[in-house]
Amino acid sequence: MKIKILLVILILLCLLSCKENKVEPKTLRDTVNLETAPDQTSWDNDVIFVDSSFTKARLKAKRARVYEKRMQTVLDGGVYVEFYSRWTNKRTSHLTADMAEINDRTKDMLARGNVVVISDSSQTKVETQLLNWNNKTQMFYSTEFVKVTSPKEIIQGYGFESDQNLDNYKIFRVSGERK
Repeated sequence: MKIKILLVILILLCLLSCKENKVEPKTLRDTVNLETAPDQTSWDNDVIFVDSSFTKARLKAKRARVYEKRMQTVLDGGVYVEFYSRWTNKRTSHLTADMAEINDRTKDMLARGNVVVISDSSQTKVETQLLNWNNKTQMFYSTEFVKVTSPKEIIQGYGFESDQNLDNYKIFRVSGERK
């Protein structure tokens, strides 16, 4: 009798200790949010902007992402832009930045991170962390700290406005030194 009870207990323990080892495959979850994902992405971009056979600018960027719903293009991985004169077709200035955002409606640009603009004619250099380009007025402007270095002077301040050649610029809340 003891053997029967022991045998029944062993069988019950075996049945209770057994569990179903179902292996369920891991499902891949879509990590891309289609609402915020870019519509287009391209690498090693080199774009020339032309208006009536006049080259206005040349843009190079490591990566470009186009968001059609927002009407915005985001450039990153390093941005380089050359601006050209309408009358001579020669480069007037160039800009470098860590990244830029372009409003695809207005073609205005916001450059961010280590922004440097250098004029070819006057050798004037502007350094800031945030710089806007207004396509309609063909002007640069910023509300951030800027440093302008020219052969004549070094000026620093908050707020900046200039033409694309950096010939006529204004700095607001100025501090600096004249050579």
